[in-house]
Amino acid sequence: MTGTNDYVLLRVENLVKHFPITKGIFIQKQIGAVHAVDGVSFNILRGETLGLVGESGCGKSTTGRAILQLHKPTSGHVFFEGEDLVTMRAESLRRMRRKMQMIFQDPYASLNPRMTVGEIIGEPLVIHNLAPKKEAEERVQQLLRLVGLNPSYSNRYPHEFSGGQRQRIGVARALALQPSLIICDEPISALDVSVQAQVVNLLEDLQHQFNLTYLFIAHDLSMVRHISTRVAVMYLGVIGELAAREELYTNPLHPYTQALLSAVPIPDPVAEEVRQRIILQGDVPSPVNPPSGCRFRTRCPLAAKICAEVKPEFREVSPGHFVACHMV
Repeated sequence: MTGTNDYVLLRVENLVKHFPITKGIFIQKQIGAVHAVDGVSFNILRGETLGLVGESGCGKSTTGRAILQLHKPTSGHVFFEGEDLVTMRAESLRRMRRKMQMIFQDPYASLNPRMTVGEIIGEPLVIHNLAPKKEAEERVQQLLRLVGLNPSYSNRYPHEFSGGQRQRIGVARALALQPSLIICDEPISALDVSVQAQVVNLLEDLQHQFNLTYLFIAHDLSMVRHISTRVAVMYLGVIGELAAREELYTNPLHPYTQALLSAVPIPDPVAEEVRQRIILQGDVPSPVNPPSGCRFRTRCPLAAKICAEVKPEFREVSPGHFVACHMV
């Protein structure tokens, strides 16, 4: 991985995002809230990749969108290069957005079908008034080459491309403004397995070339191990464990992390046969009414009385290894 330094590019403090549930047609009354993200904190150093993993619906994508202020956080702080995005005025936030971009999950839905590839990639340059038309066209062709596509494709439309090619177009669009942070929201989950590795290798090459910083959101644990410097494990709106990649995969401490990793296939029939699978009981509780105390306690094989009464503190149990569990 790219050599990281101690410069914290992004600091997320106690980030909360609740979506209101309303009732009524003319007078809407709030009757509850979906607790999508409920007090998430982490740092990302310049030049590193933080992997954010967890099952579907745990709040990973909402975290990414709340960081970029695409969803306005309910509370908490997001410090990017030392400035709080949550309290920032609209014009300042617009200028700051040049340095933060997103690669979306679905390459079929995230590209405007009525715009050519050249217009899609060049749009950020037009919005931010960064290049005249001729210069923007040259920049688009340069970006297409960078992501492994033919520059002559700039006059084509998205429907003429495969899923992998569309995601490369999405990567080129994200790179147009030369950002320092890119949030990759499950960028490979909609692609064929054969294409996934190509896109991940492209992201790694670009990171080395431009010293990019990634928040890589995914639920493919083997791919996260390949690309990430550190990994955070999320469950029902909270982070249960965060550690350096090899530390997390070889020494998982949170019962949920242990269960997740026990489900990752091992390409060794002998090891696969002898290892212990951890089968979790029951279903994930509703984010509308999450459990008291520890979010994971309703499915945890180690759950005790304290788990229902006291929310576990997210604490550092060894250098760089953070866990929120009473039993650790």
